[in-house]
Amino acid sequence: RLPSALIGQSAPALNLPGLDGAAGIADADLRRGHVTVVNVFASWCVPCHSEHEFLLALAHDPDLEAKGVMLIGVAQKDPPENVRRFLGALGDPYAKVGLDGDGRAGIDWGVYGVPETFVIRGDGEIAFKQIGPIDAVALESAVKPAILKAAN
Repeated sequence: RLPSALIGQSAPALNLPGLDGAAGIADADLRRGHVTVVNVFASWCVPCHSEHEFLLALAHDPDLEAKGVMLIGVAQKDPPENVRRFLGALGDPYAKVGLDGDGRAGIDWGVYGVPETFVIRGDGEIAFKQIGPIDAVALESAVKPAILKAAN
């Protein structure tokens, strides 16, 4: 377990272009009054493939949907065509996808390596960080409880 100096701090600015001309991620997305889950991933990342089914479950969780929780993806150092193929093959759990082609946003956010997932309170404060892939145990014992706590 690696500590994150950002827990309890305001999330670093995040302004990334979207995939295929879609709306990207704006800093305001992290400060909209509802919890936002930010998942940093890449198509070339093997653990990202294994966690994907759990992200789909998270995105379609009725309890979280009722609380207005939004899941956004940050594709790190990944060409748009690869991101498009990855999400097309496995399903797209994200309300928005931002492209971090040069990895600068990942550096600002203290990302050690993909995948990493952040829970952001409605005021933009980082409440939780999951380093490594989300699996069934992490989803139920750490990630979902952190989301629900941040939503209250």
